[in-house]
Amino acid sequence: MKEEDKILVLGIGNIGRQDDGLGWLILDYIVDEFKFVDIEYRYQLQIEDAELASNYSTVIFADATKEEVDEGFYFKKCKASTTYGLSTHALHPETIVGLTNNLYHKYPETFILGIQGYHWELKEGVSEKAIDNLKRAIQFLPNVFSRDFVLP
Repeated sequence: MKEEDKILVLGIGNIGRQDDGLGWLILDYIVDEFKFVDIEYRYQLQIEDAELASNYSTVIFADATKEEVDEGFYFKKCKASTTYGLSTHALHPETIVGLTNNLYHKYPETFILGIQGYHWELKEGVSEKAIDNLKRAIQFLPNVFSRDFVLP
């Protein structure tokens, strides 16, 4: 990423649903360690987030995932999609990117940071295994925000 990048990280989740809070917890770390990065907490993505994303050169969607992930997290490009489903109440990151492209003619670099979680009950507190995955993702963040970062 270039030094002049204006970077947004959208953390998606709910700390009241155990490991679903991982997207917010990583924002808590970013706000203290990377002052040049803007953050936004979201329970879910909505159509308005496309306008927000259009104001940035780089957008990262951070969220918990139920997927089995070798390293406990993944960081990958987010490709635009025009699939909206039956409801616009909760949208996927790919849909937000597609809306940003189509409505605002803006094409930020977009990525998804998925952190593996294990428990999703209506209860506060993140599992120890999910915290370990969060720590791995946090250790990876300096690479993401470096000026010369390129996805493998």
